[in-house]
Parts: sequence; structure tokens; C-alpha cells
Amino acid sequence: MSTLDLATAVIDYDVSGDSGPLVVQLHGLTSCRVRDGQLGLDLGRPLRAHRVLRYDARAHGSSSGDTDPASYGWDRLADDLLALLDHVAPGEQVHGVGTSMGTGTLLHAAVRDPRRFASLTLVSPPTAWDTRRAQAEAYRAGADLVEEQGLDAFVEFGSNASVPPALADAPETRPAVIEAFLPAVLRGAALADLPDPALLAEVSTPTLILAWIGDPAHPISTANALHSLIRDSKLTIARTPYGIMAWPGLFAEHVAIHQPAAQVPAVERPVATA
Repeated sequence: MSTLDLATAVIDYDVSGDSGPLVVQLHGLTSCRVRDGQLGLDLGRPLRAHRVLRYDARAHGSSSGDTDPASYGWDRLADDLLALLDHVAPGEQVHGVGTSMGTGTLLHAAVRDPRRFASLTLVSPPTAWDTRRAQAEAYRAGADLVEEQGLDAFVEFGSNASVPPALADAPETRPAVIEAFLPAVLRGAALADLPDPALLAEVSTPTLILAWIGDPAHPISTANALHSLIRDSKLTIARTPYGIMAWPGLFAEHVAIHQPAAQVPAVERPVATA
């Protein structure tokens, strides 16, 4: 394991593989790289001719954080991602794969520095734009619940939510966020949204979109909208656990056919501000 000190957080990461193009893998809200493996969402596991960078987002897993909700907006998490790539793979074009919050982070990073990515894989895209408001209210209510009744009450409440058919066989897991940071993480998620559709329409990076049905927090409407906006994109929808079992292979094929550029020129990137 390695770490990167970003002053406001210490990011914990690891790199597997000794050679080949770099793939960076991002997890979802309240998850971490270990938990994603337990849920069958470690899509980089079949890759053999690549290096795979996995990391825990700030306040998640083994990374540290703070209690400022603004630290957890997807545009701010994109700052962390790009800083980590500059540290681990300076000048390299990389493949990016992200689940839910990871999708939001990747898209903000791709809009800010499009030449950084040889391909994008967006897994279970979350609510966005018009559908984000209700989800934001749910996150704020969750933050209040943690503060008033604690993490166990939050977990119990979440256990009553319906499970998407594609995750029917997934094991039960707990949030991978320290309780003291969780309210800020949830309120930060409530502030977050995908980039403006007009900006996404300019994305030319080859993009694979992997979605599942029956999940209001990750509606098919977002996946369809992204597919329409990003001109070089493909969409696959999982309806059962068997559908998700096919995702690592689809991801590996997507990465294999889009070779990264040899070197990416350094550019000045705008940095998100609170």
C-alpha cells in the first residue's frame, strides 16, 4: 500500500502489475476498493497486460478526510484523481473506470483534462440533473440520521431498501466510511452532480457505459442520457447477476481496443473551489 498526502486528505492506493498501460479504478459512495471487490465490482481483476491503480476516495476505506461537505463534491474528488495520476503516472494517458460516485468523478476529470484518458468506463451512473434533487434530499436525511442516531441506525435503514435484481447475490456489507466523516460525505454527495450536458457532449473519449435496472439511485435514464451525449459510447444493461458477471470481460475488451497515447502534454487545469 502507498499514500499521497494532499494536505486536506491522505489518499491510500495500490498499483498491481509491473508493466503495460495504467488503468485507474474508482469506487462508489461509502464504498472502498476492498468493498467493491466483495460486491463483484472490481472490474480490473481480469487484466493481465496492464497496471491497475486502485485507491480509496477521501474519507473512504483507508484514506483520511475532513468534515467539510464541499470536500466531497465530485468536482473536488476529480482534483484528487488528477493529482493522484500526476503522482503515479505523470504524463501518461490512462484508462478510467468508476462506479456511481466514481462515474461522477471520472466525468468531471475528463471534462477538465480530456487528453488524460484513453478510455472511460462508467459503471451504474447515478442520478443526475433533474433526478438529482430527490436523491440529494435522501443523502441529507441520511446525514441527519447518522448524527442523531449513529451509524448502526443508518445501516439498518439502508437494509430496508430494495435491491436491484443484478445485485441479488451480492453479500451484505457496511459503509466503508468512518462515522465522524459520514455526515459530511453524504452532504457532499447531495451537493454533487454530473457536469453540464453541454460539456459532456464535447467528450470524445471512447466510453463504455454499464448500467443495471431497478435502482432509483442509479436510474437507467442517466445511462441513456450519457449514451446520447457522448458520441463514442456503448451502453450495456444488466438485468440479473449474470449480467454483472459479464462486465469484467466487456471492460477488458474495451480497454484492449483503445490504446493510450505515448505521452500526454502537460496542461493547466482549472481546480474546483468551494
